[in-house]
Amino acid sequence: MAAAEPGRGTPVPARCAYFVERKKRFCKMTPAAGRRFCGEHGQQEEENDRKRIPCPLDPKHTVYEDQLQKHLKKCNSREKPKPVYFVQDINAGLKDVAEIPEKQVPISSLSKEELENLIIKLKKASNGLELCLKERILSHQALQEALNDPKNGESAFKHLKQQASILGNMEKLHLLGPGRCFVEFGAGRGKLSHWVDVALQNVENVQFLLVERATTRFKVDGKHKRRDSIFERLQVDIQHLCLNLALRCLVESYTACCDGENEQPAPKRSRTDTTEVASNNSADNEGNKDDCKPVAGIVIALCCHHKCDWTHYVGREFFKSVGLGPVEFHYFQRMSSWATCGLRETTTKASTSEDQTSDTEEHEQTFSKTESGSDTLQGILTVEERKEIGCLCKLLIDHGRIEYLQQRGYKAVLQYYIESTVSLENVLLTAVPSPSLIPEPTHV
Repeated sequence: MAAAEPGRGTPVPARCAYFVERKKRFCKMTPAAGRRFCGEHGQQEEENDRKRIPCPLDPKHTVYEDQLQKHLKKCNSREKPKPVYFVQDINAGLKDVAEIPEKQVPISSLSKEELENLIIKLKKASNGLELCLKERILSHQALQEALNDPKNGESAFKHLKQQASILGNMEKLHLLGPGRCFVEFGAGRGKLSHWVDVALQNVENVQFLLVERATTRFKVDGKHKRRDSIFERLQVDIQHLCLNLALRCLVESYTACCDGENEQPAPKRSRTDTTEVASNNSADNEGNKDDCKPVAGIVIALCCHHKCDWTHYVGREFFKSVGLGPVEFHYFQRMSSWATCGLRETTTKASTSEDQTSDTEEHEQTFSKTESGSDTLQGILTVEERKEIGCLCKLLIDHGRIEYLQQRGYKAVLQYYIESTVSLENVLLTAVPSPSLIPEPTHV
């Protein structure tokens, strides 16, 4: 970067005169009265004898040396007070260091014999599992107008169909009703909560909690029409979210609640490594032991199995029961991306405009040649064989979750909720408490 030079045009009036070489334009910041440069580029001002130094909290920006202490108190990079719902690593999962797997070599480095042994173990462990899931492709009236809007492009239409089917499945499970708090993990722009709100426009006492660790642009939070519905966002990684929610925490804290115990919520998995846990969920609000409200249900659109982590995985006991451990899990979660390896070719041809990228499903942005293994396994496995193995890996990982839920008294089901032509990640996990877990109504 350099100061303004002849041949580069002139700065915009009342804007900084510093030319940003990387962006090939002048800085757009506003300088102080009587100055040519903004505070960040003030060192370019000849008459300015005050020294600027890199900020110790974030060296990407500078600060006047004589104002350092003042700046440190208000710098955006300073450590801010933690919100009441933040508890470090409360949902980090596995605490036993002995069980935490060591770093494994990539699949491309495995010998043909090692790969074949893994596939044998996978097929043996999958023997007896229901390989053909039932279809429950539904829709919901709340989205009909949007689905019939010709202004929607193909990408928007596919997302609307997915959201409509999720709502349809929630309605089928009687999860759409009054007096409930809907919690959406990995909320992103908050579209699913928006459509639930539209579906419940005539229902009273509805609350929404949107959990998202990333700063999100183009949120739809401001489009909610009902004044009586309550929306709140929590910007936090689920790994540190101290709420009686998410898959592990939902079922374990619910059991404790119904037993009248007052204990800390059980750990949940981190969205960092297990995106599918942080997908679309719906659940009743949890209360204390004097005002216990059971979890009405859990709905998770599953994807990104290749981001799973043994440390956070709730199905470890199932894996152990079929003779598998962290090593096999590591390779199976990597091999799971083979199920959608055809998606990678489609994705690379897609436009990368800002609007389309913001609407693209997360799993469509995470593939690489290393993950798909298409280049390293030529001559060992065909494309169809890789897809079949990838699907088995996904099924095995998901079955561990189903068993986890069933062991805790939930009726859990895997089903196809949308056509594969809409999304290759088309499996929905739903769970509702078994009748024996639902508390009897209190009579006065």
